[in-house]
Amino acid sequence: MAASAKSFLADAGYGEQELDANSALMELDKGLRSGKLGEQCEAVVRFPRLFQKYPFPILINSAFLKLADVFRMGNNFLRLCVLKVTQQSEKHLEKILNVDEFVKRVFSVIHSNDPVARAITLRMLGSMASIIPERKNAHHSIRQSLDSHDNVEVEAAIFAAANFSAQSKDFAAGICNKISEMIQGLATPVDLKLKLIPILQHMHHDASLASSSRQLLQQLVTSYPSTKMVIVTLHTFTLLAASSLVDIPKQIQLLLQYLKNDPRKAVKRLAIQDLKLLANKTPHTWSRENIQALCESALHTPYDSLKLGMLSVLSTLSGTIAIKQYFSTAPGTAATTVRSLDLVKLAQECCYHTNRGIAAHAVRIMTNISTSCQEKELLPLEQDAVCSLEALLLLCSQDDSPGAQATLKITLTCMVKLVKCRPHLSQLVVESLLTQLHIAQDAARILMCHCLAAIAMQLPVLADGMLGDLMDLYKLIGQAATDKKQELLVSLATVIFVSSQKALSPEVKTVIKQQLENASNGWTAYRIARQASRMGNHDMARELYQSLLTQVASEHFYFWLNSLKEFSHAEQCLTGLQEDNYSSALSCIAEALKSYYKGIASLTAASTPLNPLSFQCGFVKLRIDLLQAFSQLICTCNSLKTSPPPAIATTIAMTSGNDLQRCGRISNQMKHSMEEFRNLATRYGDLYQSSFDADSATLRNVELQQQSCLLISHAIEALILDPESVSFQEYSSNGTAHVESEYERRMMSVFNHVLEEVESLNRKYAPVPLSFQRYFFQKLQSTSIKLALSPSPRNPTEPIAVQNNQQLALKVEGVVQHGSKPGLFRKIQSVCLNVSSVLQSKSGQDYKIPIDNMTNEMEQRVEPHNDYFSTQFLLNFVILGTHNITVESSVIDSNGIVWKTGPKTTILVKSLEDPYSQQVRLQQQQGQPPSQQQQQRTAYSRF
Repeated sequence: MAASAKSFLADAGYGEQELDANSALMELDKGLRSGKLGEQCEAVVRFPRLFQKYPFPILINSAFLKLADVFRMGNNFLRLCVLKVTQQSEKHLEKILNVDEFVKRVFSVIHSNDPVARAITLRMLGSMASIIPERKNAHHSIRQSLDSHDNVEVEAAIFAAANFSAQSKDFAAGICNKISEMIQGLATPVDLKLKLIPILQHMHHDASLASSSRQLLQQLVTSYPSTKMVIVTLHTFTLLAASSLVDIPKQIQLLLQYLKNDPRKAVKRLAIQDLKLLANKTPHTWSRENIQALCESALHTPYDSLKLGMLSVLSTLSGTIAIKQYFSTAPGTAATTVRSLDLVKLAQECCYHTNRGIAAHAVRIMTNISTSCQEKELLPLEQDAVCSLEALLLLCSQDDSPGAQATLKITLTCMVKLVKCRPHLSQLVVESLLTQLHIAQDAARILMCHCLAAIAMQLPVLADGMLGDLMDLYKLIGQAATDKKQELLVSLATVIFVSSQKALSPEVKTVIKQQLENASNGWTAYRIARQASRMGNHDMARELYQSLLTQVASEHFYFWLNSLKEFSHAEQCLTGLQEDNYSSALSCIAEALKSYYKGIASLTAASTPLNPLSFQCGFVKLRIDLLQAFSQLICTCNSLKTSPPPAIATTIAMTSGNDLQRCGRISNQMKHSMEEFRNLATRYGDLYQSSFDADSATLRNVELQQQSCLLISHAIEALILDPESVSFQEYSSNGTAHVESEYERRMMSVFNHVLEEVESLNRKYAPVPLSFQRYFFQKLQSTSIKLALSPSPRNPTEPIAVQNNQQLALKVEGVVQHGSKPGLFRKIQSVCLNVSSVLQSKSGQDYKIPIDNMTNEMEQRVEPHNDYFSTQFLLNFVILGTHNITVESSVIDSNGIVWKTGPKTTILVKSLEDPYSQQVRLQQQQGQPPSQQQQQRTAYSRF
């Protein structure tokens, strides 16, 4: 605990972090200076970890300069270690400040007599191509080394040439002819030609360069028909077309031509692989003729491996816009015409194939056609899709091999998609799943339970029919405590919770508890309790949390479980609310608040510096305030009975001109409730904006809470505080047509119905019991930003001194840090930096200063590159005194939505009077006029 607290404190401030970074760098530098080769190598290979921990330019620049010294002075093995470190730390290369010095030290080795040393240097230069793309000496060295007689050096030069061609347009244009001559030259060995050809994939910087490279590749395909040359050339052809974009239709036709006419299986496999790449990248460029040609090849090929590849391409295309293009241009409209299309024929022919992979892709094609195409003549295809899905489910559920499980995942995904788009097929799909669930392997049962849960969430009407079969299966689970059994317990319990519609019967609870006592561990019980909380089965969750309290070894875990137990009990109290019984509603909310207060105390105790549980605490505090607001609103509604308006209320209303005063004190109470709900909606919005890493379901839940608060506040304002704003004018039929009058009559009925519904909110103030979403328990995506400000004081409490006639150049650097799954839900497009300053204490006399010079409010947006960003601000501090500068960061995702993720960093600046102004002021106070020399200095002091 002390170690974790120490590391947290070390990362808290940039000054302390820099001190730790320097000490770590000095430790590695000591190893670099060691006389033992092993210690030097160990120090070198530890640098990537140092860059990951302290990813700011000051340290990275110093570290790379030290590595460049080792590269210059060390032996080839040390150079190889430095090369590997550079390649692993490619994203940090742009943070090198002294690029010239770094390149100078590395480049000096290129003049060595050792070809291996020159080869390592060339690979080093190639790895650095992103920061030195236009270095002519590097370009010249690569061209020279391509003519070397040493194979190791030539291969290194090819590697460097490929990297520089990807980064530099000038180098690519200059080296293209050289590469062409070498490839076409008779003296170049074939294996070297195979390594040179892939360089041409980077010749996409302009249209003429791409065209010339494409012509060369076309000549190579025809001139060198050997299998290896054709494979390498075609693949380079595809990558060049995918980058230049203009030649993709031609490339698709070329690949289909080779797939159809070339008899070699290796070439056919390469063509299929490249077609799959183009299907993923640009499905909109596929014409109907392309898809038809691929279908014909798949129908006529006798090889299952090739048929599998072609079906994989077609299944990819069937989930895109290409499938609509294929059917929209189909000739004829009769059902037989559409069903006789080769794609449909192929899918129907292969959906019962003995090869599981072929059958899975055929089923996916049929599913995508059924869900995306609306033609009535394709309706029989839906039944074919369901039958083939059932057959594939039966085949894969009995096999627990990895291939069968992968096929089963495809099958179940297709089932969920088919049920979502075609609800009338849901009963058949669910029945087949429940039937196979009893006889399937445990690994398959887990996946099938996930599928059933997804279907039940989409179509709750199917949930009731599942419960009996699920409970029978839950009783039959064996006593073995294997990982698959534990996972199956959790998956089955999840489906049961979804099926029970938030109300578990005592029999269901008993069966689940017995199985947990007999065959589960504590982690399984916690996962089931967590699922119960997410699905709204709070009673079951509370009992499970209670049983786990004594099974944890950490007090933080104890407080976490205790808080979850209290929250579940609080939400369970709210399930007993009755719509028209205000007294029971108040007592239920009071009991829930009591548990919530206990839970928030435990939740605060469960938080640690490394895991502050900020979202959980904020969410629960909002829930507490929301329940209090509901309770206050119910009391306010009843206050009209307990304290009716006074007899002089009408007189007061007439005197004040406020008609609401006729109701007495309830009008002010309602206004207070309206403001309270509006404030809660604002706070829910702030919580939404601060939850960048949350999953979409959690964000929808937070947004629903916000909308409910806004709805209540608008209802109070519209119905009670400002009823005239929602009054509807009566329209008179002044000779208008019958259709218009009918339209008005319908609209008025709709308005009246909506108004009645809104008025009924007065009788339905009781809140709905809450379901805790995934982000409350799990953080699947982790994104954080570290900021570094310069100048930065050594001691955070010390201010930075600056004269009031100068501007402070504040440099803000930042690093975006990710968890194990970066960009799972949303990605950072840019970072918004907001800098503001506040005068804390004023020193000196008051002067009349323009308001513009008194404050600093600036905002800049920067796009991170390789998770690093940097920008500068110029700040004015005209007023003498201590100023508090706050730098706050927020992120903007790819959809343009702003997320207030933080962090917020502050530094102190002390504005001092410049010496000359101070001297003039002292002379004026003493009554002495400034000298002529001083007057001249005043005139030119600002130039």
